Amino acid sequence: MTLRAGLIGFGLAGRYFHATLMRAAGISVNAVVTRRADAVREHLGNDVAVLSSPDELFARGDIDLVVIASPTPQHAPQAMAALRAGKHVVIEKPACPTAAECSDLAQLARQCGRKLAVFQNRRWDSDFLTLRKLIDAGKLGAINSYHARWDRFRPQVIERWQENDDPGQGVLYDLGSHLIDQVLVLFGEPEWLYANVFAQRDDSKIIDGFEILMGKGKLRITVGVSLMTCDGGFRYRVNGARASFLKPGLDQQEPQLRAGMQPGDPAFGSEPREQWGFLVEGENGPRQVITPEQGRWLTFYERMRSAIEHDQPVPVPAEDACATIRIIEAALTSSAMGCRIDLQPAAPPVSR
Repeated sequence: MTLRAGLIGFGLAGRYFHATLMRAAGISVNAVVTRRADAVREHLGNDVAVLSSPDELFARGDIDLVVIASPTPQHAPQAMAALRAGKHVVIEKPACPTAAECSDLAQLARQCGRKLAVFQNRRWDSDFLTLRKLIDAGKLGAINSYHARWDRFRPQVIERWQENDDPGQGVLYDLGSHLIDQVLVLFGEPEWLYANVFAQRDDSKIIDGFEILMGKGKLRITVGVSLMTCDGGFRYRVNGARASFLKPGLDQQEPQLRAGMQPGDPAFGSEPREQWGFLVEGENGPRQVITPEQGRWLTFYERMRSAIEHDQPVPVPAEDACATIRIIEAALTSSAMGCRIDLQPAAPPVSR
């Protein structure tokens, strides 16, 4: 039987990401909770039910999976209600405003025997897949410094729910969730961090920029975002004992989906040649252009479907999202107190 899904929210993420990717993965979208009925019909057709409340969705017998793409403060209560109604759940990132809420959700999913995953789709970006392949193959050698940025030029505050000063809002939770999740995938939990979290735009009600320095042994990690940057510069600058990898530009799957390209298109997830990264060996070594991996957000929903139908692991467990939110909370504390925060005991010194 086809896996049947219901979607809460039909904004950018719900309309262009979740609905399209689920259908491409063979998951039927049966119902959407939204006030944008015309958009649902235009994008998904007339056979999809448009509902006025999440409770209507939870009560339906033709829904196996609930996908939550509503504002962040609503994630935890909606996910809890869906789990208690016997549904599997996918939550848009950030999972919750607090790690405690995220941990409670993970525990409830275990108690209910349901699958719970968080949509950290940037694990399947073209550039991140390329970087992981290079690191795993030892092309860079032991990594000594990792720098990742997601700068934009958005100097004007516009009227939308993401600009409200509500729990879980701001770029530290939004873009920071992706940057921190990628750090955890590559290196595991850092030992400590020092953060500066701030607002730079006139009349901004939210955090709109941050800089975080993290350490793990000899490794140094920096991630940051500014909404006041005309030139984003390098997306990644990763230095190893053998070589450095530098990569400009952003993954193309979001603009491709918004333009109507389908995940089955052979060009989907491809990056333009001017965005390809390159390796530099030694102090003055030649630049070796690296052919990128193809981005593939579709993998998330293919794995989610397999998790539900064949009792396989979910693509991004709630425990991973808890670790990300704990680092966000530590960054907020570090910035407020102006001090370094220890995240885990330092490794014991190596005997010589």
